[in-house]
Amino acid sequence: MKKIQVLGSGCPKCKKLAENAEAAAKELGIEYELQKVTDINEIMKFGVMLTPALAVDGEVKVVGKVADVSNIKEILSPEAKR
Repeated sequence: MKKIQVLGSGCPKCKKLAENAEAAAKELGIEYELQKVTDINEIMKFGVMLTPALAVDGEVKVVGKVADVSNIKEILSPEAKR
C-alpha cells in the first residue's frame, strides 16, 4: 500500500494536488492511503519550504506545484525508479 501525503495549508492548489493524486492512484488501481498534512511543523520535517508538495511513502516527490494526474501516475507506478 502506498502512503500518499499532500503537504500544504489546505489552499486551492493543495486541494487540487490531493484530487490529482487520488485520481492517479485510482487509475493505476493501486492500494493507497491519502493523508493531508497541514501542520507547518510537520511539513517542515519533510524539508519542504514551498507548498503544495507531494510525498510518497515518506519521500518528497513534488514541491511548489500542482502535478497533473499523468505526472503523479509516473511517480506512483511500480516500475518508477525514483
